[in-house]
Amino acid sequence: MLLENEIILRPRFKFDIEYNNEKLLELFDATKSTQSNFIVSRVDDHVFIKIPKAKQQFWSPQLHLEINKIEHNKSQLYGLFGPNPTVWTLFMFLHFAVAGLFIALCIWAYSNYALKVDYSLQIWGMVLMIVLWFVLYFSGRVSKASNQKEMTDLYTFMSSVLDE
Repeated sequence: MLLENEIILRPRFKFDIEYNNEKLLELFDATKSTQSNFIVSRVDDHVFIKIPKAKQQFWSPQLHLEINKIEHNKSQLYGLFGPNPTVWTLFMFLHFAVAGLFIALCIWAYSNYALKVDYSLQIWGMVLMIVLWFVLYFSGRVSKASNQKEMTDLYTFMSSVLDE
């Protein structure tokens, strides 16, 4: 699996499996008690594979799987790597806050320009918002790069369960 995509911060994958989805979900349920390297939880057709709290860091990834039934003995598995949903929500909130401030500063700068008033403060604020956006983006990229091993471990664990 290729996790080196240059733009995507939350890698995704999808493939078909020649098994009933309930059987696959039961395989993941069975791993809860047979191993301690990962935390496996299930809600309906969704399986969440996480790193134990003792090994977790702020930006540790988790693997979210959705296993849907296509036919009697055929299922489709959707996978999504990402940080804890709370961390991702904070990250997205910061992105939207920066974008909102940038737009507000643009409007304020245009108003001052139309009124023939100095608008250099607003221009500097817009430049700062652009810099902050790049800092947020590259911090996400650095986090993704630093967690490659953990994402590979999660994927390998998922593959080993599915191979059983």
